[in-house]
Amino acid sequence: MSASRTSKRQSVSLPSGVARKVEAMARRRHTSASRVIVELIEDGLDAREREKKEFFDLAELLASSTDPKEQGRIKGELARMTFGS
Repeated sequence: MSASRTSKRQSVSLPSGVARKVEAMARRRHTSASRVIVELIEDGLDAREREKKEFFDLAELLASSTDPKEQGRIKGELARMTFGS
């Protein structure tokens, strides 16, 4: 998070195991637990956006594919992304 962005204070309750991990990460990085939480949330949001983009890219590829083998592979990948392994 850059310094130019405004911040909004939020209060969250973390399960004790997660809180311990966050605190340990903060100590290793010599930063605050709040900073670690922000970084983890930003990383998670970025990962969701990448997954969404990959899904739509695969859906577009499926729509344009004429090869039945390729279509089957893409359908399998889309199913894995949607329903898990």
